[in-house]
Amino acid sequence: MKVFDRFIVTVMFIMLLAVFSLNFIVFGMAENGNKLYKIELNRIEQELSDGNKVNLENYDTILAIYKYDKTDDFYASKNEYVIREINGELYRIEYDDRLGSDDFKLPIAVNIVSGIILLITLVVLLYTRHNIVKPFTEISELPYQLAKGKLSVPLKETKKRYFGKFIWGLDMLRDELEQSELRELERAKKEKTFLMSLSHDIKTPLSAIKLYSKAISKGLYSDRQKQTEAAEKIDHKADEIEEFINEIIKKLNSDFMTFEVDMTEFYLSQVIDKITAYYADKLASLGIDFNISRYGNCLISGDPDKIEEVLQNIIENAVKYGDGHCISINFSDEEDCRLITVSNSGCTLPDTELTHIFDSFWRGSNAGSKQGCGLGLYICRQLMSAMGGDIFAEISDGNMNVTIVCRKDV
Repeated sequence: MKVFDRFIVTVMFIMLLAVFSLNFIVFGMAENGNKLYKIELNRIEQELSDGNKVNLENYDTILAIYKYDKTDDFYASKNEYVIREINGELYRIEYDDRLGSDDFKLPIAVNIVSGIILLITLVVLLYTRHNIVKPFTEISELPYQLAKGKLSVPLKETKKRYFGKFIWGLDMLRDELEQSELRELERAKKEKTFLMSLSHDIKTPLSAIKLYSKAISKGLYSDRQKQTEAAEKIDHKADEIEEFINEIIKKLNSDFMTFEVDMTEFYLSQVIDKITAYYADKLASLGIDFNISRYGNCLISGDPDKIEEVLQNIIENAVKYGDGHCISINFSDEEDCRLITVSNSGCTLPDTELTHIFDSFWRGSNAGSKQGCGLGLYICRQLMSAMGGDIFAEISDGNMNVTIVCRKDV
């Protein structure tokens, strides 16, 4: 705020200085610019010298002409005048150097216009200070606070037209981060409880195995039948431990992410328009042809933000793993569903790996040194499943075609 206040003062000072300088120049020109009365004085002197009668109506700045009458009043006048000797006679010629020129109207106009400009500039600067700079200064710390984990205090609502939606968005982000943190804590708690429970359950058969094996090693079971029974019990306890391990593996392979969708009805164009606006310039800058075929608009049942996220993930994969020539989006219908297919040229993924591309943490042999964690298409599948849709992929003529199935609102 202090920086902007100094900026306002500096701007106003510079503008005032410019106005004063302009006034000095214009007034100087006005004072020196009116030479008409001098010209008319010379014309009158010439006419009187020639013995002609002077008609004052022909002169703009001459007020009166008096011939010397040998009285003192001759030199007394309220007007500006000059004394000229013409043909041996003295004449008092009165004039007004302000007449017959618009030079003095210019400074007045300049000052009026300058005053209006100064006033408008000041109003704009003060409005900017009050409605943009001040609110922005107040919220500039909010992203920093969110990054530091201060998630429990809701953000104050504001009626400022420029930042109301921004504050609302930040508060949604804060709430989502807070909920995500709570989910992570809850998940960590469940995992810890699960692991502690399994650890306790494993200890019992493990202790029995150790007991039987120690007894066998010390020859406590001299009877062949007893040895066989001990071995069978060890095998049974080992099976119990194996079941616990399988349960751990199953738990680790189960869904580890929470996918929430806000089901609603929306027009397909809402999503496609956003995808077009985002990727048209981006792909053009990369030299990739981006084509979206014509489609019939329709109502879709689902979460528009999640559909957009799915398409973004697919297109980003197309940019990363395609040959950079062409990416296209095509549409088709099947029963009560709208199919949206994203195709990219230059697919190098083997057909044998196609069935795995939607698995979590799986990366194809064509990934090479490209960065990634193998979750993009997995997330897409989970989101489409949560919205009652589907997603599948196929390779055709060297193109990778990933299709999402969206349910129409009928």
